[in-house]
Amino acid sequence: MNPLNNLIVSTLHLFPKGFVKRFAMRYIAGEQIEDANRLVGELNLKKMLATIDVLGENVNTREEAIVSSDAAVAVLRMIDKNKLNANLSIKLTQFGLNIDKDFCFDNVNKVMETARSFGNFVRIDMEDSSVTSATLAIYERFRAAGFDNTGIVIQAYMRRSAEDVKRLVEMKASVRICKGIYIEPEAIAFKGRDEIRRNYIGLLRMLIEGKCRVGIATHDDFLIRAAYDIINQDHVTRDDYEFQMLYGVRSDLRDKVVADGHRLRVYVPFGKHWYAYSMRRFKENPQVAGYVLKSVLTGR
Repeated sequence: MNPLNNLIVSTLHLFPKGFVKRFAMRYIAGEQIEDANRLVGELNLKKMLATIDVLGENVNTREEAIVSSDAAVAVLRMIDKNKLNANLSIKLTQFGLNIDKDFCFDNVNKVMETARSFGNFVRIDMEDSSVTSATLAIYERFRAAGFDNTGIVIQAYMRRSAEDVKRLVEMKASVRICKGIYIEPEAIAFKGRDEIRRNYIGLLRMLIEGKCRVGIATHDDFLIRAAYDIINQDHVTRDDYEFQMLYGVRSDLRDKVVADGHRLRVYVPFGKHWYAYSMRRFKENPQVAGYVLKSVLTGR
């Protein structure tokens, strides 16, 4: 791990919130839905797709969960109204997963119904290991209910992911595969860079060979080259995969992927909970802080 990145993260809490905001807003659209609308429009002009996330997971009350559901519906309406090339990403703890699973399902169901009415898509994000099984169960419940306009996320550093992918391949699920960002114990998660990369590539092959639609979410040059090889070897059509990256991270690599002729979707978070989200992301992945600091200093 880069010592400078760790130093940045360990000292951020000492700085005024306004200073931290300079870092955060390099990869967050802003606090209001209008900010997301503007940014996604700009990305679309660059031939990039987007997925929008309203910040604020781990809610503690039913009232907060209902507000989250309403906010997600508002995003879908905004996308449809402005004809944006974008979909929605959600985290289930924002909709009450840790309060009551059926209550969470009902809140998300309203979002799924709205998305289906607009011909849009909802990606259910993966969170930490405490809710992995519950998240997969709710995804499967929506698929069983006939919602084909939804997908799930698999984290390559989790030791269980190969078994999860086997089940998802049987469902012909739409899967975003990422390395994983939450701090997990070694008993359940790979820790070494090379073993995470190997597992990522193995899972990607399983999904491609299983004819699943795949979101290849990474900022790792090595994994992108490996993905190019798999795509070419298996003659994967352009509509069956896309690359995905965080807004504000590795914009040079993002532009190269698009220039190489691949579909690319940018993850665009926004909302009033930007500070808590940013501090958590920086702590969980100091490398992101390094990317953002470089962007702040260079203006790129």
